[in-house]
Amino acid sequence: MESSILDSIGTEIVGVMSPVSICMFLVVLIVYSLYSSTTSDSTPPLRTAANLVYMENPSDSVTQKLEGSLLNALVFVIFVAVVTFLLVLLYYYNFTNFLKNYMRFSAFFVLATIGGSIFFEIVQHFSVPIDSVTCFLFLFNFSVVGVLSLFSAGFPIVLRQAYMVSLGIFVATWFTKLPEWTTWTLLVALALYDLVAVLAPGGPLKLLVELASSRDEELPALVYEARPTVSRDVGNRGSPPLQLLESGSVELQAISPDNSNRIRTQEEENGGRGGNSEFTGVEVRNFANERGVSSEEDEEESGQEEISPLVELMGLGNEREVTREGVELSSRGIKLGLGDFIFYSVLVGRAAMYDLMTVYACYLAIICGLGCTLILLSVYRKALPALPISIALGVLFYFLTRLLMEPFVVGTATNLLMF
Repeated sequence: MESSILDSIGTEIVGVMSPVSICMFLVVLIVYSLYSSTTSDSTPPLRTAANLVYMENPSDSVTQKLEGSLLNALVFVIFVAVVTFLLVLLYYYNFTNFLKNYMRFSAFFVLATIGGSIFFEIVQHFSVPIDSVTCFLFLFNFSVVGVLSLFSAGFPIVLRQAYMVSLGIFVATWFTKLPEWTTWTLLVALALYDLVAVLAPGGPLKLLVELASSRDEELPALVYEARPTVSRDVGNRGSPPLQLLESGSVELQAISPDNSNRIRTQEEENGGRGGNSEFTGVEVRNFANERGVSSEEDEEESGQEEISPLVELMGLGNEREVTREGVELSSRGIKLGLGDFIFYSVLVGRAAMYDLMTVYACYLAIICGLGCTLILLSVYRKALPALPISIALGVLFYFLTRLLMEPFVVGTATNLLMF
């Protein structure tokens, strides 16, 4: 009987929810320290791609704000869809090197400019004594090391994970500077776009994933990758040892003892001919019963993700990876797209501008939404969008807390009532 992913999903979920929680916490800390509802209303809004059509003013009526924010969200979603289709065309015509260089430039730009502006605001707000030369050298070294750790091999996975979280923090903090109505409508619109782009036939993300699957290639994208592990109870189920094959990519295959002996004989013959074999078979034994520890894969994928998170279930047999977007649960663990970090943190960051009670409610809603997405993943075993459930629950809990729970709690507390 095929094992359920719920048997060994706990460690992987914690490995993903921990960086998401850290990213949201740091965004809330930055927003709560540097910005507030009063300062955000007094400062003029930024002219960005998210508010090209309508510039929100505090003096506008509710109808004007709603219509303008809906128009801004529609234009931004169309812009994102056009850019995604352009990426599909570039990838279809094998402009992979161009896409990788573009991703390197984008990461450097975000770390140097957006991260630098946030760093300058922190320095000014807390009056940190630092000279301009030291600040420039720090930002330059920080950005260069970040690009190298994200797109080059040989760096510790912890460093790569830290820079992935940093990118999410910087972009999410920048998005919180948008006007309030535009921010909420934009979050809802992006969640709906994610739903259509992943599940609808001909959706841009679905086309991109299918194209990468047909070529058996990695996408030049930004993806948070947890430390890959192998379940501890593999040996208890009587599973055969795992064979690690290297032939352009990595696969985990179950082999029998006879196949293991045959591969060992082939290795000896190939070693006698100088080792010029097409692939190398490496037997990986399970020492879980002997030492009580789980074995780990040391390979680190270079596939990374830029936008719209997906959830993909991968088996432990002979199947290769089918999708490289968003959240993936495979023999290498769960991968979470950078878009999840950004928009989850934007939601709680915007809630932090109102009250900490809304922050707690939105955080719990987002974590519950992510857990529901993983449960649906185990049931349907197909690619699913990860934004809609979490964003829907987060927005719903925000307005319920702001309109119902906060007046009730504040009223009972000021009147010294127990409930």
